[in-house]
Parts: sequence; C-alpha cells; structure tokens
Amino acid sequence: MEELLNDVVPQEDLERFEKKYHHEQELDGEVSTETKFEYAFCLVRSRYTNDIRKGIMILEELARLHPDGRRDYIYYLAFGNARIKNYTEGLKYCRAFLEIESNDQVRSLEEYIKKQSDKEIAKGMAVAGGAALVLGGILAIAMAKNNRNRDK
Repeated sequence: MEELLNDVVPQEDLERFEKKYHHEQELDGEVSTETKFEYAFCLVRSRYTNDIRKGIMILEELARLHPDGRRDYIYYLAFGNARIKNYTEGLKYCRAFLEIESNDQVRSLEEYIKKQSDKEIAKGMAVAGGAALVLGGILAIAMAKNNRNRDK
C-alpha cells in the first residue's frame, strides 16, 4: 500500500487534465463530472500537498452531488487524506466505503492508515515525554540553585 501511496502522477498527465478542466470551465462555465473526477484523481496523486487538498475538495463535492460515482470518490478521498497524513479523515472514508462494499484494497488502505496513525501518536508521546523530562530537569536545577542560595 505504501508503494501505491507514494506513486505520483506524471506532471504531463496532471497538466493535461488541468487544461481540460479549465477549458470546459471557460466554454460553458460548467465542468463535466467525468472531467472533474479525472482532474481530482490526478491531483490526489500529485507530489504537492496543495494539489492533493484541491483534489480532495473536488472529490468531496462530487461525492455530495453525484451518488452514482460515490464509491470511487470515497476511495480517492481516503487515499488523498492518507497521502497528506490526515489519518482521521482517511479512516472515516475507508469505513464509509466498506459500508457500501467489501474490498481488499480498501481494507489494506485502512490497515495502513491505522498503523501510520499509531506511529504518529507514538511519536507525539515520545516528544511530549522528552519535553516533560527536559522541563523536569530544568525545574530540578532551578530548585537545587534555590536551595543553595538559601543555605548561604
């Protein structure tokens, strides 16, 4: 799963679908559902976080307005959120997908997200623990100096 999440869209593909998206927008003021999905699909596979976020926004709109493609939109919402380490949202979308249909790839993504989330929590706890040790050390030094000054 990690390999799939680290696979980025070729820049030419992203540019081609971005051009198509903007072309449709300029012509009619409206972009087809298919073009929105193609563009969002490329964006969530971009190497840039802002592109991924933009893709997520388009997919959220598609999921809200077009229930017929909801399954695909939800999967790529989970995928995009996992790529930007928004694990809570990623899990939410995995679970929403699995309510619609059982799927091994989505279960694999869900497991990956859970593991990564646990790692992030462990890192946070380690940092907090380290900060507490440093603070404790500083307080101990300050108290020792204070006691020495009183003894004089």
